[in-house]
Amino acid sequence: FDAPAVDTAAIRRARLLHFGSISLIGEPARSATLYALETARAGGGLISYDPNLRLPLWPDASAAREGLSLGLRQAHIVKLSDEESAFLTGLDDVQAAARALWREDWQLLAITRGRAGCAYFTPEFSGEMAGFAVDAVDATGAGDGFMAGLLQGLLAEPDILHDETRLRQLCRFANAVGALTTCQRGAIPALPQRQQVLDFLDRH
Repeated sequence: FDAPAVDTAAIRRARLLHFGSISLIGEPARSATLYALETARAGGGLISYDPNLRLPLWPDASAAREGLSLGLRQAHIVKLSDEESAFLTGLDDVQAAARALWREDWQLLAITRGRAGCAYFTPEFSGEMAGFAVDAVDATGAGDGFMAGLLQGLLAEPDILHDETRLRQLCRFANAVGALTTCQRGAIPALPQRQQVLDFLDRH
């Protein structure tokens, strides 16, 4: 996958481009990813980023921090796990880590904390949303599920980032998607349908 393979027309039409850090590890995928991000930004598109750190894939921890930080500089919407925020900042407290990481062009930073739920930060407000206790069998895909739940809401209601009450509801929805994903084995097969999430929320 290299830069000439990037479908720039599709990116220009898209309302949002989502990426992770795996494609930033080496060439030619790194340059292709940066080219895609440049295209999206030039077209006024929203860019979201979930590093999904896989440390063994990087040459070393220093290279991983540099690569993840490069991604942070490209995005408007960022999702990190508490482990990733600690890895990047050396700070275990998510509030302190968020302050250390925050960039002026970010619209939302969400830091997931497993069963404890998530913390959210925008230019206007910040807070926490509790998670759900479930009988987890496989954590694979939980972060992806959370991000999917978050992004679908942001695309449906772009102004939600200026309304904390609605954003909290969206974070609760995203937490539920992540929790339900852990109840089955696998990543993609475990992702719930929207109605499953709504039914789960009705019971909780």
